[in-house]
Amino acid sequence: MTGYPNWLSALRAYLLTVAAGDLAWEAAHLPLYTLWRTGTAGGKLFAVVHCTFGDLLIALASLALGLVLAGHRDWPVRRFGAVAALTVAFGLGYTAFSEWLNIVVRESWAYSELMPVVPVFGFEVGVSPLLQWVIVPALALHLAHRAGATRKATAAAATS
Repeated sequence: MTGYPNWLSALRAYLLTVAAGDLAWEAAHLPLYTLWRTGTAGGKLFAVVHCTFGDLLIALASLALGLVLAGHRDWPVRRFGAVAALTVAFGLGYTAFSEWLNIVVRESWAYSELMPVVPVFGFEVGVSPLLQWVIVPALALHLAHRAGATRKATAAAATS
């Protein structure tokens, strides 16, 4: 019985942290894209909200894949490290793919001269989106671990 509240608390903490963290990150790194100079206020707002929801879906899918491949029924107490590593790796992998698809193939967005870039698989990827997919999920996973472990310990103490 304590496993369900553990998962629910952890999942809520993860998703709320990802949503808030990615919203802040998307707004903060907007000047690193050409949209900052060329877009309207409404276009910029749409981009931030749209990208935040997309980030939330990517984060949820990454966590789901990590849980399917390495999870334990007592996660986040057990197998946390393996799930966290896979979650971050999937998010980073998808981000590199998405940046390539949208910058090189579709040309639907572009970096400004302010965006630091690193070479990844033969093209340049922005450092900011890569850091976003390390820092925000790592913080969200840390808080999910704390929320799940705290909830499980509290539930166990209540039944003793």
